[in-house]
Amino acid sequence: MRRAVALRLQVVLAAVAIAAAAGVALPMLQASAAAGGASGYASVNGGTTGGAGGQTVRATTGTAIHAALCNRASSSTPIIIEVSGTINHGNTTKVSGGSCNTAADVIELKQISNVTIIGVGSGAVFDQLGIHIREARNIIIRNVTVRNVKKSGSPTSNGGDAIGMESSVRNVWVDHVTLEASGGEAEGFDGLFDMKDDTQYVTLSYSILRNSGRGGLIGSSESDRSNGYITFHHNLYENIDSRTPLLRGGIAHIYNNSYVSLHESGINSRAGARAKVENNYFKNSKDVLGTFYTSEAGYWQVGGNIFDNVTWSAPGSENNPAGPNPQSNTTVSIPYSYSLDGASCVPGLVLQMAGANKGLQESNGSCTPQTPTATPTPTVSPTPSPTPSPGGPNLSLGAGSDGSSKADGTSYGNVRDGNMSTFWSPAGSTGDISIKWGSATTVSRVAIREASGSEGGIGAWQLINAGTGAVLKSGSGAGAITFTPTSLSKITFRITSSAGTPKVAEFETYAG
Repeated sequence: MRRAVALRLQVVLAAVAIAAAAGVALPMLQASAAAGGASGYASVNGGTTGGAGGQTVRATTGTAIHAALCNRASSSTPIIIEVSGTINHGNTTKVSGGSCNTAADVIELKQISNVTIIGVGSGAVFDQLGIHIREARNIIIRNVTVRNVKKSGSPTSNGGDAIGMESSVRNVWVDHVTLEASGGEAEGFDGLFDMKDDTQYVTLSYSILRNSGRGGLIGSSESDRSNGYITFHHNLYENIDSRTPLLRGGIAHIYNNSYVSLHESGINSRAGARAKVENNYFKNSKDVLGTFYTSEAGYWQVGGNIFDNVTWSAPGSENNPAGPNPQSNTTVSIPYSYSLDGASCVPGLVLQMAGANKGLQESNGSCTPQTPTATPTPTVSPTPSPTPSPGGPNLSLGAGSDGSSKADGTSYGNVRDGNMSTFWSPAGSTGDISIKWGSATTVSRVAIREASGSEGGIGAWQLINAGTGAVLKSGSGAGAITFTPTSLSKITFRITSSAGTPKVAEFETYAG
């Protein structure tokens, strides 16, 4: 990445010093992990509740964060980790246990679920230490600062990403955080907020991303199009070269953000991506929306945005800016409710609310910060919503079933008896369970139901046509699965990762 950010950083720091000298006061945080709720795409697909209902623990070191994860009864046991102080390489070590998979040079949220990390007291700073989310679901990160994470030089962490997500990640809400670097790739930094390799249902809200070459990406290459359903709202992007974000494939909803000093490009929708971009304020920036550095087009729906001193480059074979008069070239349907602030008030509103240690203030569309009412932390885990049944009869009832030659389990028939109190488990944490018929049967939907008390245990999986070996669908977590109607005589649900020993109560199959 070019050195543009590093060269401009001195000016930005000077502005910060002026603000401090002027006596700009910031409210001290009186945080509750239960205050507010997930918004945007993180609120769908079952919602994002993090560690709600679980034990609350305090941590002042990275090692203590890892220990809290490892001391849970299982990798899906809900937990709220309240963090204060500075977390760095000197106080972060690997901790081992059956409910965790940690590493020494990063805050590792790997192969786990149902976790909240929230800064409390005078604040929490992750200094040169990134947060890595991998093969995980239902994660909340709030009110923390992550700064100066490097991929080259010393010390290095998380591939240079402040927060990075990859490999079948679902339902992450990152809120009121400050993510910052001190330059671009030439200075050893990478992205501030990256998602790749099947990451879906993520919201970034009320946050600051600044002083970096790269704001963040959704998809690591033109072929990595399994990511999407990402919401960005009420964030401040400041002094960034590009990628605010870069979106390859998938869908993003981008509203009520403030963009200041984007030096090369901004929202880069490409490789078939679709972005709904509304009521944002772009100031003193270049090429804030379009398809850049590729001939593989992306698309956008625009409305209500303000472009203040924005310059646009000329179109080319690998350069398709949306301006100087941006027009919609697609439509994007949003499945959740939200309130839009007018674009004209967004810069001032975001400046008051975005980032760590701002009191977790939010907006209700009135252009006025609202302080959320803290509610008591519940003492029991919320009851998950039941997986809805697809239409038609359950074809598994009366069919034959078997297990896996790789990881034999017991009670194979319990997944096709219509009884949620019985279940099948593999011998370990992975294995196959199949439904088979005496003749070819057309199947297009499956519902995997976990036994009571083990919800969230199933991690990554594949659904396989056992006759041909073809993978019909892959993903993570139990629930309803839809795929192209396929005629087969045996269908296999292959669990490739889990939290402990998974328990499949029912493996339902449907024609439609």
